[in-house]
Amino acid sequence: MLTRRDFAKRGMMCGGAFLVGYEEAAWAICSLPCLQIQPADPFSGGKQLGLVNFINPRPLEMDTEQGTELDGRLYTDLSKLSLQEPVIATDRFYVRTRVSRLLPDVKSWRVRVDGLVEKPRTRTIDELTSAAKPLGLYLMECAGNVPLTNFGMISVASWGGVPLADILEKNGAKSQASRVLVTGFDQYATKSMTSVPGASWVFSIGDLNAAGAFLATEMNGNPLTPDHGAPVRLVVPGWYGCACIKWVTGITFVDDTAEATSQMQEYAARTHQKGVPAQARDFQAATIDQAAMPIRIEKWLVEEKIKYRVVGIAWGGHTPVKTLMIRFNPEEDYVPVDNFVQTKNDPWTPWTHAWSPKEPGTYSIRLTVRDPGVRTRRLDSGYYVRSVEIPEV
Repeated sequence: MLTRRDFAKRGMMCGGAFLVGYEEAAWAICSLPCLQIQPADPFSGGKQLGLVNFINPRPLEMDTEQGTELDGRLYTDLSKLSLQEPVIATDRFYVRTRVSRLLPDVKSWRVRVDGLVEKPRTRTIDELTSAAKPLGLYLMECAGNVPLTNFGMISVASWGGVPLADILEKNGAKSQASRVLVTGFDQYATKSMTSVPGASWVFSIGDLNAAGAFLATEMNGNPLTPDHGAPVRLVVPGWYGCACIKWVTGITFVDDTAEATSQMQEYAARTHQKGVPAQARDFQAATIDQAAMPIRIEKWLVEEKIKYRVVGIAWGGHTPVKTLMIRFNPEEDYVPVDNFVQTKNDPWTPWTHAWSPKEPGTYSIRLTVRDPGVRTRRLDSGYYVRSVEIPEV
């Protein structure tokens, strides 16, 4: 709460910004708490009656481990996401591949750093954990995050670890070393019905530095769990999860003749490559485009009338967008999302939109960004469309 004196003081400072020029006063003002006029809440005084489930071709168990090794999965139930707390608990964070039954003892784990370097060396897990520091919140999404999984292969965690740049810079890479092959443990006791072994990816050194890649040893304030890559995994912010290698065993400096790994080839289509390049240098960075989708539909009773609140998330891309557009059927026009302010692209931005359908029926909810400078390949294709059956209006 502001006193009258505080209110007057800040009012004079705001007015002064126009007199002296906004650019000169902005830095002084931004350090103060701001008075923001919030739009009226259309659900104020109302009562939430429940949720309307999205239409899915098959029932799916969420937030529960299922299967083992390469066929092991865990799908995050995004409908439970709190708008105030973006972090997903570790035991609910999605899993694309569960830990191998053949994984060696992690207490003696080592990560070798070799290839085109002056002095190959090995990092022990004790060295990595002692050098680990908090690195912030980052989102991860599986490149195969599809409607059949309720789009449950996307999550956010608070990570801790060692910036990869610290390791790359200390090993004296030779002049011809332009790329890095990161390899993870990939031996399994059983043959997979859905995937092929091959936990490795080749990156350009420039891409890794630009993304702020790091070797994670901690997740949500605790050591990594086995299913999430313990004792050490790679995290490349802004890239699909297939490039974020788990159970890292090696970092190898290579040159531009390096071949694409089996994992890169398996995920070529899902990371929007042109065909399946044989050489790593021909792979585009597996970055996530700007994307958005609804995660739940709330049914409300407001002033004796039924209303619906669409709750969603936006993520990906490199530049925050000003306006997110939504529509509920192909014959309708897109309209701006009511409550959307994106200040950064990672982790994700929650948004809400008040919706009053004209009549009961099936609706397909689709979002778009109308900014030619923002790449939105999946949004453009309708990849994240979600459908609901509205029972009453």
